[in-house]
Amino acid sequence: MNMDTPLFSLQLTSQVKSSGELELALQRVALAPLGPNDVRVRMEAAPINPSDMGLLFASADIDAFKSSGRPEQAVARAPIPASAIAGLTARLNTPLPVGNEGAGVVVAAGSSASAQALLGQTVAVRGGAMYAQFRDVDLDLCLVLPQGTTPVEAASSFVNPLTALGMVETMRMEGHRALVHTAAASNLGQMLNRICRADGIALVNIVRKPEQAALLRAMGAAHVCDTSAPSFVSDLTDALVATGATIAFDATGGGPLAGQILGCMEAALNKAAKTFSRYGSTTHKQVYIYGGLDTRPTTLVRNFGLAWGMGGWLLTPFLQRIGTDAAQGLKRRVAAELKTTFASHYAGELSLAEALLPERIAVYGQRATGSKYLINPNKGLTTGGER
Repeated sequence: MNMDTPLFSLQLTSQVKSSGELELALQRVALAPLGPNDVRVRMEAAPINPSDMGLLFASADIDAFKSSGRPEQAVARAPIPASAIAGLTARLNTPLPVGNEGAGVVVAAGSSASAQALLGQTVAVRGGAMYAQFRDVDLDLCLVLPQGTTPVEAASSFVNPLTALGMVETMRMEGHRALVHTAAASNLGQMLNRICRADGIALVNIVRKPEQAALLRAMGAAHVCDTSAPSFVSDLTDALVATGATIAFDATGGGPLAGQILGCMEAALNKAAKTFSRYGSTTHKQVYIYGGLDTRPTTLVRNFGLAWGMGGWLLTPFLQRIGTDAAQGLKRRVAAELKTTFASHYAGELSLAEALLPERIAVYGQRATGSKYLINPNKGLTTGGER
């Protein structure tokens, strides 16, 4: 029996207008009848991940937002630089729902026994459009959680945990024995540290501030390199000598950092070389870019020989690559260690209406370490979910 049968939901959307501005709005959307294996989740916690911000803000100036309308019909607008519009033409004048993942309580379910069994349970969900009061998803997009898990504890069950585990699995699959991670003081970076410590894997952490280095060292990280230090290149080379890391995952994307990592890997390998080769080390060095925190072009100085690679890495293709059984194994580990290895911490919680306030956007849109926010789509709303 269903606990509730909501027919409508308020949903946060992002739209690039042909006028050259971004519009964030709350839209009232109808909920379709559930299929046999579908569940309807009352969303209570959805993180604002860096991967959400690209869709949410679309290159708009986060300090230039202006809002209007009553809280439940709020609209926030900001200009988009003319230089960025050309890359956004595919989404012009189309409201796109936002939010990669979240958690909540199942309030309605399809006719199948598997769906009905989830009624009243707290589940983590993925699949987009999570900044909404209610979200209908197939069972395959749900993660059933241990008894006593709250939506806040479960909100970040997919993107960061599976990305961190995916990095470790990619390292193993491609024959490397240690890895490098940038933006390493992030929530994801802290999870990766806990995974590597538990699994006995050497990890080189790259951060950009002394306080971030101190945070990781306090967690027990053995190798931390600060890009702001004058000795960064030599510190990184020494860490690579010590660990033998030849694969890196770079969240920054732009600027010289990816090339510096490859150069330091080559220097570390050459320290143990017995003979000279004008083609460089024969050991393959790999950097995967998985984020875009630095929007500058990626620049390389070719000082790392010819045995190297640089490419992109995304979670969904990785999960498809390893197959359903292996992916389910990773999800089981996340569920079992959600309050330890994969625990996330947040700077605050926002309602859907609060997420459209210019002063709040200016804070949560900074992507600063320690300033990750949650949206609670059912906080402070009186409409939506009508029956």
